[in-house]
Amino acid sequence: MKKNLKEVKDLEVKLIPYTMNRDNLRVKNKIYPYGVNMIAAQNMWKASYRGKGVKVAIIDSGCDVNHVSLRDNIVAVRNFTTEDMKNPNIVTDRVGHGTHVAGIIAAYGKNNSIVGVAPEAELYILKAIDQTGSGKLSWVVNAINYAVNLNVDIISMSLGMGVSDEKLERAVNNAVKNGISIVCAAGNEGDGNYDDFEYSYPASYVDVISVGAVDKKSVPAAFSNSNLVIDCVAPGVDIISTYPGNTYASLSGTSMAAPHVTGSLALLKNWSDDVFQRELTPEELYAQLIKFTKTLDYPRTIQGNGIVYLKLR
Repeated sequence: MKKNLKEVKDLEVKLIPYTMNRDNLRVKNKIYPYGVNMIAAQNMWKASYRGKGVKVAIIDSGCDVNHVSLRDNIVAVRNFTTEDMKNPNIVTDRVGHGTHVAGIIAAYGKNNSIVGVAPEAELYILKAIDQTGSGKLSWVVNAINYAVNLNVDIISMSLGMGVSDEKLERAVNNAVKNGISIVCAAGNEGDGNYDDFEYSYPASYVDVISVGAVDKKSVPAAFSNSNLVIDCVAPGVDIISTYPGNTYASLSGTSMAAPHVTGSLALLKNWSDDVFQRELTPEELYAQLIKFTKTLDYPRTIQGNGIVYLKLR
């Protein structure tokens, strides 16, 4: 007798599409990438202790945990994919995307390498994307829930899908309820028409900070999604960061913009804890982030509140 069981499909989540500009780059001197300078991160370093102690979970394709620019900041790892025989302690990045994101957030600049936005933040590498550049929704949801159990401060995701899902939204809402700020790339389906809206999830959930991309002249990237829920923008074109094999690469995408905001939140968290003499809620920290933005001369549908700019007033 057949059982009448309703099959529940495990949806596919993909990395936000991105462009490889240059790879296998070598760094001979300490480099402050233009994105770090453009958002004025260094102006906040002293007041924020360079993000020291702030716990950031990166849900992505893994990371080169032995990279000279990252290894001292990686506190813990967890694999949620089927790669490496499901070994939970192996997070090999076969795509390069997760390693690049990690460097934007917290490369620490030792040994003549690049410097990230929050060079002393603590990184928790949660691998939910495999070598195909995609992963199962359950992997992402499990990673979000694991980050909640770790009691991290911020979750950074440069991944998404074109439809909403109840399980994903529930995991996101639970994380925020537990005091975690969530940053997500807005998506790269833009067509240059700011009145033609493109939505990606989880970026489009109301409690997620959705980040679009601009170039080094603060011009919105043609690929950056426009919609009614963009929160802010950050540098996302020709961004140099860490890449597997102790190398560096230049990539473009909202995937690169989002970690600039993740690092900014790490700095703002330490700064605000001192200024307000208490820990702010995700909603309060978001309000502080928006105070540190500059409005650009473009529609709100492409820039939200503007570009992140961390200069203390």
